[in-house]
Amino acid sequence: MSRAGTERPVETPRFEDLLTTLETAIAELAGGTAPLEELVAAHQRALRTLAEAQALLDELKVRADLISRSLQDPNVRA
Repeated sequence: MSRAGTERPVETPRFEDLLTTLETAIAELAGGTAPLEELVAAHQRALRTLAEAQALLDELKVRADLISRSLQDPNVRA
């Protein structure tokens, strides 16, 4: 059952937040002292976060390219 207008938009995480999450997961892996299950979970978090950060970077690059083109050519809409 969906109520129109009551759904909250999903927030896109900030790149800096993703980077912090990735750094934390990498630190856990680098320590190597946690139980294997925790190291595997940290590795999975790192992979998911890396993919999410890459997707966000790709989106931001497209937006930056559009802005750049619109500044060079007023007929291009950003």
